[in-house]
Amino acid sequence: MSVRQEVKKSITQSVNVIFWGLFMFSSLIVGAQTSQDTPKEQKTVYLFSGLGADSSVFMNLKLPGYHKVYITWIPNLPNESITQYAGRIKSQITAENPDIIGLSFGGIVAVEVSKQIKVDKMVLISSAKTKSELNRVQFFFMKLGLYRIIPGPLIKRTNFLTYRYFGARSPKDKKTLTNLLANTDASFFRWALKSIAYWDNKEAPERTIQIHGTADRVITSRLVHPDYRIKGGGHLMVFNKADTISKIIMSYLRE
Repeated sequence: MSVRQEVKKSITQSVNVIFWGLFMFSSLIVGAQTSQDTPKEQKTVYLFSGLGADSSVFMNLKLPGYHKVYITWIPNLPNESITQYAGRIKSQITAENPDIIGLSFGGIVAVEVSKQIKVDKMVLISSAKTKSELNRVQFFFMKLGLYRIIPGPLIKRTNFLTYRYFGARSPKDKKTLTNLLANTDASFFRWALKSIAYWDNKEAPERTIQIHGTADRVITSRLVHPDYRIKGGGHLMVFNKADTISKIIMSYLRE
């Protein structure tokens, strides 16, 4: 083979190497752009907040990969039970086999909703699975109708007693609790207390985990038998211990 032919052959090989290198590089770029431009499908999780509270109580909860839908409280009807109320509010759940997170009173409503629709997984935070986990003394006073004489402004006001009762310790906790109570509908609050007193669920829901704080005074910790106990957690722990709770929830939902 002549020198000229060898040079020509070498140039041809070099051009081929460069061509295939550029081809592979461009493929990687296109592939990367495609994966970035195509959003990953997210599963929907529905969140029921506490009594009369809005979604702001969940602001510190991190659930990557999940589309969060916050259930909006609707006005109650006169003499309506929690079961009947759940039958109306469940219309906000449009996904099939949804995951549900219920906080406090929202957890009780979520339990009733789960008896009426098919739920994949449910998480109860600072809440109760059955009537037996609620304080009988509180039931007694509620059934006496003492909730009727609580002045509306008192329901919406915070002081050192409410801070202690809900486990609000830091200035940020206290500010959050103050805002939550200030936006509470007094009429809805009284109905909820009455309906809880007559809640009669005795069967724990399936595919459900319960997370409860050891320092919860609203739903007494000693009466509850949760899957996870958060040491020192009060009734507001979904806000001030959100990192710990988020990890538990994500681990469960991904099982």
